[in-house]
Order: sequence, then C-alpha cells, then structure tokens
Amino acid sequence: MKHGAIFDMDGTLFDTEKLYRQAWLDVAAEFGQEKNYELPTAISGTNLGEESLRIIRRFYPNIDAPAYLARVLVEVNVAAERKLELMAGVEEILAFFKSAGVRMAVASSAPVAVIEKNLTRANLRGYFAVLTGGDQVKNGKPAPDIFLLAAERLNVAPEDCYIFEDSFNGIRAAAASGGAAIMIPDTVQPTDDIKRICAAVFSDLNEARLAIERGEL
Repeated sequence: MKHGAIFDMDGTLFDTEKLYRQAWLDVAAEFGQEKNYELPTAISGTNLGEESLRIIRRFYPNIDAPAYLARVLVEVNVAAERKLELMAGVEEILAFFKSAGVRMAVASSAPVAVIEKNLTRANLRGYFAVLTGGDQVKNGKPAPDIFLLAAERLNVAPEDCYIFEDSFNGIRAAAASGGAAIMIPDTVQPTDDIKRICAAVFSDLNEARLAIERGEL
C-alpha cells in the first residue's frame, strides 16, 4: 500500500461538481449569452484564477470574465450552504486510510479557505494533514504543481501517493505528477485518452477502497 493519499474536493469528496456545472450554464443568461454545454467540462478542475478566465474568454470573448467567474462562485456557495452532500464512499475510504496510517491531503483548485470551510462543515477536517488550494500554486490543473506541493507537504514522494480525481484536467495533473491517478467519474466519463493515463477507474470511492484493500493498487 502507498503511504500517501491525495483527494480532489469538488466532485470527489463532495457532490458539488453538479453545482458548478449548473452555475456555469445559468449565469450565462445574466450576461446575455447562450448556454454553452462544453464550458463546464472544459473548465472543470482548473484553478479559479487566470486559467479559468482564459477558458471563459475562449467561450465568451465579449463578456467580463472576472465578473462571470465571481457570479458563478456566489451561486455555487449559496447552493452548497443549502446542502453539501458527500460522494459515495468518502467516510469509508478516509477511515480505512486513517487506520492504515496513510497520510492524507486535499488538493483542490478551490481556495484553501473554501476547502477548510467545507471539510469542517462535513466533520472531515481531522482526517487531513495537509490542505492545498489553487490559491497556493502558480499553475493550476492540468499542471501537476498542486499535487507535487501536496505530496511535498505530506513528506511522501508523489509516486508513493494515490491521487483521486473526477475531472479530465485533474487526472492530467495527477498523472503528470507521477502519482497513481485514480479517476472516480462524476459528471463526465473518461475518454480512451484519459483512461490510458489513469492507474485505475472506479465507479465510486468504495470500489477504489476495496481494490486497494485487495492489494490491486
């Protein structure tokens, strides 16, 4: 078994990716734009900074990209305040890793303050030795920086870490870091190209935990 486990947050620990997907679509109307259903997939997993702004401008060249992003974040925060749901198997895999002495981190494109808030609200904060946010790295996913930083802070080599992700950009970043990129699909299913860079693809974290328990990863 590996000595480190790094988790993305949105769509991996919390069922929030659907909130982002809906917000990216709904906010378009406020800016006089048609919904573009390719935008949520393209932007999923990126940091909420320059990379996200670049993608927004690619789809909507004539809007105020920072204002659009800010509105999306407000919408997601309001929805999450109403109901923050865990993804299947979260509590089980965290308890399993804790009992096995595996050091755990969250590495999310969200700011650290948001990660801290969500984990505390869900009573999960105590599982994680390290929280790494998109506001702590220059290059967001699909660059590997955030996972390399999380592994460094865990004092575990990247290749000795399981990395759990749901987005294409996240999987690309995880694979580039040298860790075991494990995809738990949420709103999008892996393409053949994405499957090729994954160590494994599982339907949920329970399935991943069982495979690790059996020594398959």
